[in-house]
Amino acid sequence: MSKFSRIVSHMTTTRGHVSRAFSAKSMKAIEQAIKAAEVGHAGEIRFVVEGALDGLPLVKGQSARERAIEVFSLLRIWDTEHNSGVLIYLLLADRRVEIVADRGIHARVGTGGWEALCRDMESSFRRAQYEQGAVACINSVAQQLARHFPSPGHAYNELPDAPVVL
Repeated sequence: MSKFSRIVSHMTTTRGHVSRAFSAKSMKAIEQAIKAAEVGHAGEIRFVVEGALDGLPLVKGQSARERAIEVFSLLRIWDTEHNSGVLIYLLLADRRVEIVADRGIHARVGTGGWEALCRDMESSFRRAQYEQGAVACINSVAQQLARHFPSPGHAYNELPDAPVVL
């Protein structure tokens, strides 16, 4: 995609596009999936969807990955007891999914493991299966967290489960 077409895509992607892809019912289902998934491990999962970039980041060509890392920091997902926070980030205008994991879990799963989950989710989105793709990805992330950070027996929730729309 050229820089010009990317800018046009971002300028024409509205909040309405986000709410059509992720209805209130879908967002509730995603929240419930996170809540259920976090019972089996000591990790924390956040789901963020952003319609489009605007202003200077867009003009400077900020990538979906760079924005995901920024959002990971802004939401303090790195600030978990076991360094096991995971962000699932969707930049709708670019049709890109990025997973950013804290150093504790990333060291065990690696970039390749996360990339495969991202591509699966993008595949679901191409078929307009937004809720199903998001929930499947959450469940796959939860499997990784359960394998590497099994539940210590207490259910302390360090980060909110509700998905975020930026």
